Amino acid sequence: MDKFLEGKCALVTGGTRGIGRAIAAALLKQGAAVAICGRTLESVELAVEGLREETGGTVAGRAADITCWEDVEALFEFVDRELGGIDILVNNAGIGIFRSVEELTPREWKRVVDTNLTGAFYCCNLALPRFRRRGGGFIVNISSLAGKNPFAGGAAYNASKFGLNGFSEAMMLDHRHDNVRVSSIMPGSVATGFQPGGEDWKIAPDDIAEIVVAVLRMPERTLISRVEVRPSRPRK
Repeated sequence: MDKFLEGKCALVTGGTRGIGRAIAAALLKQGAAVAICGRTLESVELAVEGLREETGGTVAGRAADITCWEDVEALFEFVDRELGGIDILVNNAGIGIFRSVEELTPREWKRVVDTNLTGAFYCCNLALPRFRRRGGGFIVNISSLAGKNPFAGGAAYNASKFGLNGFSEAMMLDHRHDNVRVSSIMPGSVATGFQPGGEDWKIAPDDIAEIVVAVLRMPERTLISRVEVRPSRPRK
């Protein structure tokens, strides 16, 4: 296997299950050392153990709430200690609460926006100076087709993902000459149990992980800035 990420260090937020876990496994299989985070210590420890058994790679994990600045600072200090630095950041952690605007509570709005958008900003804000010291880096933000296609009941989720897309493109323009590449991946329905309904027709988490690997594999002169991906045969 061509382990093109040998010697690179990556952080995947929300890496204990679903898309995040699949991405962490894919990066480990390509030779990267990987750190993951999740909300609870138990979920992180289980995921780290499973990823080690599955890939034999170097993986570490820490419980962190990415909506909390102090937690994110501690997470990056942990990555510095455990992996010696960071070359790749995958902002994957996200939640969805689906209600009409009238029904949505201020607390629910804040939770969605803080997790899906502010948490990504916190991580990028701390990753960028580390990238500068290492001569460059790569940020992959896991967004959603909900970041371009509004739907009823999606006000908070749509707003957070529209915001993440705009944030990602502005950051790319800010830092492209610092040898920092920024990509957004925008899946449609993924089989993670995130939404109700059958899963057989949905995109598999491993498919998103393959896209992340493909984006990272591009030569430094080339940037895939945005990827839209959807089920080929959605439910009728």
